[in-house]
Amino acid sequence: MCLAGTNVQGVVGRDLTSDMSWTGTTVRVGGDFTTAGNTEVRMPAQTLSVPWAMSSAVQVRRTLVSELRALEVNDTVVDEAEIVISELVANAIRHAQPLPDGMIRVNWAVNDGVVEVSVTDGGGPTTPAPAPTSPWSANGRGLRIVRSLAHEWGVKDDVDSCTVWVSLGGPSLRSVP
Repeated sequence: MCLAGTNVQGVVGRDLTSDMSWTGTTVRVGGDFTTAGNTEVRMPAQTLSVPWAMSSAVQVRRTLVSELRALEVNDTVVDEAEIVISELVANAIRHAQPLPDGMIRVNWAVNDGVVEVSVTDGGGPTTPAPAPTSPWSANGRGLRIVRSLAHEWGVKDDVDSCTVWVSLGGPSLRSVP
């Protein structure tokens, strides 16, 4: 797990899984902590590659929540990120193929309290979209939940991959020109 001030690269310890690997840069918490409201929390994009297995959702969720709490991100945003990342990872495993290396890629970044997460998989037969409402269906509510929590969200469908991204706590970093 990465904590503020550490540099994470390579393989995460066995307490999570030996198949999870990180790439990233130093996590920084900046700002003047003596002046209320003048604190900027930043974390450059972090990338975690995890196996294309349902157990990865739990491991990713725990890692992300730990990171966000270490950065003292707003509790509501952390709770929303926990739900969203679990849903995105589960959907990637349930509805898509893995990337060519058999993994899925999870990314997140924090900028001034805005958390942006994304999950990239090998794509599936359709582009991810919220399912129509149906009171009789036992599933199909995940992206509707994601949409309701997200400030913004979207899908980038490429030839060999599909990325679903979500911005929580404010506008997406992608919106900035």
